[in-house]
Amino acid sequence: MRQFLKYVLATIVGLLLFSFISFMLLFGIASVISMASDKQVSVSEKSVLKLDLDNPIREIGEDNPFAELLPFTSDGNVMGLIELRKALANAKADPNIKGIYLKTESPQAGWASLEEVRNALIDFKQSKKFVYAYGENMSEKGYYVASVADNIYLNPIGSLEWNGLEGEYMFFKGTLDKLGVKPLIFRVGEFKSAVEPFIREDMSQPNKLQTASFLNSLNNHFMANVARSRGLQLADLQKLADNLSIQTAADAQRAKLVTRVAYFDEVENELRQKLDIAGDKKINYISLGKYGKAKKYVLDGNSRNRIAVIVASGEIVSGKDNDRDNIASDKVAEQLRKARLDDKVKAVVLRINSPGGSALASDVMWREITLTNKVKPVVASMSDYAASGGYYMAMGCRRIVAYPNTITGSIGVFGMLFNAQNFFKEKLGITYDRVTTNKYSDFPSVTHEMSEFEKNIIQQSVERTYNVFTTKAAQGRKMSVDSLKALASGRVWSGEQAKANGLIDALGGLDEAVKLAAKDAGLKDGDYRLRFIPEKRSFMERFFNTLSDEEEARINSQLGEAAPYLKYMKKLKNLEGIQARMPFELTIR
Repeated sequence: MRQFLKYVLATIVGLLLFSFISFMLLFGIASVISMASDKQVSVSEKSVLKLDLDNPIREIGEDNPFAELLPFTSDGNVMGLIELRKALANAKADPNIKGIYLKTESPQAGWASLEEVRNALIDFKQSKKFVYAYGENMSEKGYYVASVADNIYLNPIGSLEWNGLEGEYMFFKGTLDKLGVKPLIFRVGEFKSAVEPFIREDMSQPNKLQTASFLNSLNNHFMANVARSRGLQLADLQKLADNLSIQTAADAQRAKLVTRVAYFDEVENELRQKLDIAGDKKINYISLGKYGKAKKYVLDGNSRNRIAVIVASGEIVSGKDNDRDNIASDKVAEQLRKARLDDKVKAVVLRINSPGGSALASDVMWREITLTNKVKPVVASMSDYAASGGYYMAMGCRRIVAYPNTITGSIGVFGMLFNAQNFFKEKLGITYDRVTTNKYSDFPSVTHEMSEFEKNIIQQSVERTYNVFTTKAAQGRKMSVDSLKALASGRVWSGEQAKANGLIDALGGLDEAVKLAAKDAGLKDGDYRLRFIPEKRSFMERFFNTLSDEEEARINSQLGEAAPYLKYMKKLKNLEGIQARMPFELTIR
């Protein structure tokens, strides 16, 4: 036995020692890579900035630190809008960058994010440098960005999607019926459709009405901008979509949606001619990631005057949630307090990209926003979504800026519980019994039917929260409560519609919001610098998070098309308390 214990102990010690040495080696490799990644990149003459927009696009990007070293890691980086805008502004002034090669087939981003990219490319073109776009199969989102290019090339066997936009919701009533789970719904507002997936198998008429309204607003804006960029007529573009006229690459060229049908080698030959280099010479492409480390031609403004850009992206939850895909109320509240107390920060821009979430968490952040707004100007910049709880945050700001294709509004709340008594009993054979000290000690319950009195208590709580929401929104927008409620009831609006009905102040992106914040703070151009919060994670932070990210990537790869449903089920755990949010899944394509 003693000999056995000695071997076991030796094995444990060996494993610990091996783990420690492996960790130190890995840490050392990471440190070397980190130092190498911080080295300034030299840009050759006649270089072309290569933008691959088919990776996920978020407000703040994330690079994979192992992408170029370890073959088993996923190759996709998460592109950041902030970094992309900075790179394009710098490339505009960089004498070594002669143009942009754009690959944008199926961008993983919302319409407002793509508008931000598109406008940055339009600004880049003011330098008289070229933008060439090439694709094999372009979605409408991909083409929307590509439509600003000087030349658009489509593979001869490729395709261009041109059939208008579709909004699709996913419904789970049939699944809940099969499981014997009964949803209990408490809501205010006929347009508050977030609960419909659990109680219906299709869209209600009010939901169809609002979806058709904002979807047509987005589609008209999309096609009008394409018509303007390509020198075409809006009516002609609508007719092409109605008739499904674009079936081949040749169709796209005849309709003047693309410049030329060509293979990639032919595109590169034209690039060489544009760059005035020999036909056998390699084109000096530089990726966005590498160009971010190149010499800076656009300098920061006065360091004594700062505008804090607080990025709030994801679902709204309470506490200090560490999930990068969530907006944690305690974290954002702390960021706002620090900005309020920092004398160097003269104004705040709150960048919101959220479908909403916890009503309580939204109100916690609203309080900090209003307190900060009393001390220094706070301007909201809406991205793809700033709806329900996302709008709750924005309404406390001095001004609200959104893109025409931002999805906003959805001023309404709901509560939801699931009575799983039949599921436990019929499917699992589990039953429950209880002893209580008071009449409603077990309130609320998911293991037995609640009384009408108990249900009414929850409904009253939802209605109180709705009244608080609409009252504060009316105060923020300087309109009567009745006028505000006429725009509420959970109805979703496009940014263009929200500007017309007074829910926002101006149309534009982050630049417009920053300009308004600077103006309100009495700052002149070049007299301030931006500070983004949270900052992009350091190499070492990304290094230690990559393994968990890779695990998620492997799970997604294994599940394939089922992966989104797993994510959806995970989101259900965030449904605690009263919610101010849009439907979980609204797919616009």
